[in-house]
Amino acid sequence: MMKKTITPEEAYIKLSALCASAEHCSGEMIEKMQRWEIPAKDQARIVEKLIEKQFIDDERYCRAFVKDKIIYNKWGRRKIEQALYMKHIDKGIQQRVLDEIDPSEYVEILRQLLQQKAKSIKAVNDYERTQKLMRFAMQRGFTMDIIHQCINDD
Repeated sequence: MMKKTITPEEAYIKLSALCASAEHCSGEMIEKMQRWEIPAKDQARIVEKLIEKQFIDDERYCRAFVKDKIIYNKWGRRKIEQALYMKHIDKGIQQRVLDEIDPSEYVEILRQLLQQKAKSIKAVNDYERTQKLMRFAMQRGFTMDIIHQCINDD
């Protein structure tokens, strides 16, 4: 069975509908067009048009993504940076948005996360308990300085 090819015009219509229903970044749109085998020159033109019509805005997307990942998924900065890198978000935009994170809120999220995790950790002694909490926080993408700050405060 032959798969139906999508014209650049059809791709633009599909992508604009997709962007109208939820926030997306240019990297996601390019990936979709590559899967649809849209020529590179058309991809660039379509992304440009989506940006011009304000269907996609990488900075707006980045703000929403960072807020969601911190508040709902309780991710740390490193894990968020990795995810944004995978979505091909410009380093400058990433830095600007990540610098807007309220440090006290960020630390409080980790503190609550560690308190919750501590209840379920089985450890022989305090050292082992601390190591397990540190590993858990690092897997969540938090940096050692903030992890130490939260663990030493308890």
